[in-house]
Amino acid sequence: MSVHWLPRRVLTLMGTFVGIITLIFVLLRLIPGGPFDGERALPPEVEANLRSAYHLDEPLPAQYLRYLGRLVHGDLGPSFRQKDFSVNELVGAGLPVSLGVGGAALCLALLLGITAGTGAAMKPGSLLDTTLMALSGLGLAVPAIVLAPLAVLVFAVLLHWLPAGGIGSPRHYVLPAFAAALPYAAAVARLWRGAVLETLTEPHLLTARAKGVGRVRLYLRHVFPLAAVPLVSWLGPMAAGLLTGTVVVEQVFDLPGIGRYFVQAAINRDYTLVMGVAIVYAALILSFNFLTDLVYGWLDPRLKVHA
Repeated sequence: MSVHWLPRRVLTLMGTFVGIITLIFVLLRLIPGGPFDGERALPPEVEANLRSAYHLDEPLPAQYLRYLGRLVHGDLGPSFRQKDFSVNELVGAGLPVSLGVGGAALCLALLLGITAGTGAAMKPGSLLDTTLMALSGLGLAVPAIVLAPLAVLVFAVLLHWLPAGGIGSPRHYVLPAFAAALPYAAAVARLWRGAVLETLTEPHLLTARAKGVGRVRLYLRHVFPLAAVPLVSWLGPMAAGLLTGTVVVEQVFDLPGIGRYFVQAAINRDYTLVMGVAIVYAALILSFNFLTDLVYGWLDPRLKVHA
């Protein structure tokens, strides 16, 4: 790995992060309507006072620089519509819920996907392989927005095994994590199966098999580390997709995560809350991709990263 890769990669991430902040800030101001629009129009003097209190009467560049100044100090600003809470407080309350669902879904997707992919790869062309790949195709075809209500109907309404929504115990995370994880588990199964089969054709592995290396040792020491390289390269986007995908899941299961706050803030034109949630999402996605690059180079030392 190139010595100059890390600082250049960090600078690229910082530039991307600032670009995302700028783009979201400008786009929010271009959307018709404002945070103080409602069913009943406010008197002009009241609206003018509110805009002045939140500095919305200033030119756009001045608003942008003011926001960046707060952001540097970790202040995401006040919520325009939930006046009793700051954006930091709302994000701080909702982020653990979103991370809990997203993290559980990520672990479940990897566990199910790698298990199914390994079983299919060890007996290619068999009935087990065909069945597992058919199930993975079904999992890819059913999105979380369809799977989540079905899971509630079956496991909560009909069987009464799990709660239908809300939060309060680890049992409340089971259905949301399952609904978010299943499509990704199906994708992992297909990717892992292909990677394992391709790795088994490597010359050094054919030599190891010819020398009588045990099957368990062959897979654990030689096959799985190389097969993990394409999976790790997709792990960053996968983690990002699971995190942002919890927006739908949180709505269905009535979870107080930041995805739910994001939807409500977008409807209410709550600029600062939309910005705050989007910034947190962007920071997590960029961090996932950065960590993926590091692990990718560690898994396969043959790769040379050049900035």
